[in-house]
Amino acid sequence: MESESQDPKFRQRAIYLLPNLLTTCCLFSGFYAIVAAIDGNYERAGFAVFVAMVFDGLDGRVARLTSTESAFGKEYDSLADMVSFGLAPAVVSYQWGVARIAEYGQAWGRFGWLAAFFFAATAALRLARFNTRVATQDKRYFEGLPSPCAAAIVAGFIWLSSEWRAPGLPGLIIASSVTALTGALMVSRFSYASFKSFDVNRPVRFIWLVMIALGIAAVAGYPAQALLLGAGGYALSGPLLWLLRRMRRSLRDGRKPAA
Repeated sequence: MESESQDPKFRQRAIYLLPNLLTTCCLFSGFYAIVAAIDGNYERAGFAVFVAMVFDGLDGRVARLTSTESAFGKEYDSLADMVSFGLAPAVVSYQWGVARIAEYGQAWGRFGWLAAFFFAATAALRLARFNTRVATQDKRYFEGLPSPCAAAIVAGFIWLSSEWRAPGLPGLIIASSVTALTGALMVSRFSYASFKSFDVNRPVRFIWLVMIALGIAAVAGYPAQALLLGAGGYALSGPLLWLLRRMRRSLRDGRKPAA
């Protein structure tokens, strides 16, 4: 006789400790990023967003490896993502730039806080779209930039820019523009590789081990730069791949003989 814990209906209703504990750590990291930004410590805020990304990557994988996936866990993970990768980066951007950019005029101040709100709103829309299409979407790709990567770009940029004592109007405009453009990428139709099909048990080439070691060294030595470059490169991959596909399609259509 099948036990209750093996029943799919029971598994959907169950609440498991380990994956939800990791999700709570992700939520706490996002909350800490907000508190650190309010206190003016943008280095800690950026690092907290990075830590939230680590826990967010672990909770789902641990749930799948231990067969402890549940409907509760999925909903809880989505709410934690909204705080850590939607509200936290928006607050970090607001605290660092809006008060300063408002000194150059009321219009600039409105532009700054609208950019911060736009990021938070697009993060919520991105998560809602993902939740409603998760059953039918191709597992190999994400539609739109994932919110953790978008948060990494904003947090990494502010973290790196926090060393500026007086960034001036151009620097503040760039920060607000980065926040708004990253938000736009989250709700775009660009496809991004999900890496969910990557098999950790499959043999890999030695060069990949070298690259991983270099990546760890870069993160350890230059965390803000590594976070921004890595997330920024991934964000650009969507538009670049879309452009390459359009060019290939145009070339292929141009080579077809006329009817």
